[in-house]
Amino acid sequence: MQIDVPLINEVQIGPRLNAAIEHNRRGEFALLLSLLSADARDMAQFQFQKELSTDEKLQKQFDLPPKQCLIADLSAKDIVVDNSAVFSEQGKTAFQLQQALRPEALVIRGNESMAMTEALSNCDLTTRLRQRGQLQSPAMQPMHFAEQLAIQRHLVSVLATA
Repeated sequence: MQIDVPLINEVQIGPRLNAAIEHNRRGEFALLLSLLSADARDMAQFQFQKELSTDEKLQKQFDLPPKQCLIADLSAKDIVVDNSAVFSEQGKTAFQLQQALRPEALVIRGNESMAMTEALSNCDLTTRLRQRGQLQSPAMQPMHFAEQLAIQRHLVSVLATA
């Protein structure tokens, strides 16, 4: 038994099986079934490009948009996407279109973790600025041991008179 038209992959076997059943050609039907692999992963519709990661393969297969950024870093030099002006000027539909084209991050904050952000919110302004590198710590000049002794003697005399 020979097949008159060559088969390239399993997708082409479906119509050929239907035709073999319809015309009562048992030999062709058995031959076509024997060509199928027992493992479904060998079939053409399950073959992906090998060099892509699983996420990229699924994104390509289902025509998904790029992943939405979860956290935008305000301290970075990149411009943070802000679609609020589109919403206020053009309305809800234009905002949804802009959000689909250039999605905003779900959370916008600096480069600190959430725990550090909570801790810094309880600190004074000087500590927050110093942590973010916007305020320099005062430079300490090393003192000679003799100078330290002189300052301590002076403080002892001041405390003794008080």
